[in-house]
Amino acid sequence: MNADRRAVTVVGLGSMGSALAAALLDRGHPTTVWNRSPHKAQPLVDRGARLAATAEEAIAASPLTIACVLDYQALHTVLAPVADALAGKTLVNLTSGSPEQAHEAVAWAQSHGVDYLDGAIMTTPPGVGTPEMMFLYSGSYAVFEAHRPILAALGDPLHLGTDAGLASLYDAALLGLMWSTMTGWLHGTALVGAEKTPATAFTPIAIRWLTAVTGFLTTYAPQVDAGRYPGDDATVDVQIAAIDHLIHAAVSRGIDNTLPELLKAAMVRAKAAGHGSDSYASVIEVLRTREGDK
Repeated sequence: MNADRRAVTVVGLGSMGSALAAALLDRGHPTTVWNRSPHKAQPLVDRGARLAATAEEAIAASPLTIACVLDYQALHTVLAPVADALAGKTLVNLTSGSPEQAHEAVAWAQSHGVDYLDGAIMTTPPGVGTPEMMFLYSGSYAVFEAHRPILAALGDPLHLGTDAGLASLYDAALLGLMWSTMTGWLHGTALVGAEKTPATAFTPIAIRWLTAVTGFLTTYAPQVDAGRYPGDDATVDVQIAAIDHLIHAAVSRGIDNTLPELLKAAMVRAKAAGHGSDSYASVIEVLRTREGDK
């Protein structure tokens, strides 16, 4: 069979699992699906998917099984009883979890003769199947390359390394970036909104500013890797003074300051550690140090 049209099984048909199966069907892959609640499969069956009666039957239908269930406990509940059916096949696990759980999963897979690839989906269900959306994978590069044409049906497949826990680790780090960015935008939106500026007016300017911020990240990344933080653009001392303006403006307008106060606290800790005249990248030194490790 053409590599671009190989059969695939999808186990787990929540919102994300259903989106994965739909994207595979859209690319012409013969797709077998299974879910503990079979009624969730009907929209996919209507589009041409084959509904398996059991998880074992679903796994037997394809050389590649993609699993996307609620959590790792659910994953093991579904797959442990059918481990023999997976032997000699490939399991791509897109269930969200921790790097430690990914390491346990790859050890389990290897003990049962299963090729395993861990993954993280960096989009919501409506974005699945869009080439610009990232899907992160970690584990065997040979397994990744063997199935890259199928994985590309879901989004842009990026292999991070052979450590199976890397996809989950990047997932957690990138979600932290997303939440911090979105909450910062919401705080700024609330601040300008206090002066009757609508979010739709503020947001294009915020997005343009984020483009500049990406340049700062590019500048700071080699500083972080080298552990040297020349303060030739804006020092931590300057940033502390600047964030005080934000805090004052927010207080004056009744805006909650939990986020900027948290950010200022990290800056103050960096200054106390001797980084006042260093670049903002030096804040990583206090982020790397837990209170109990001092």
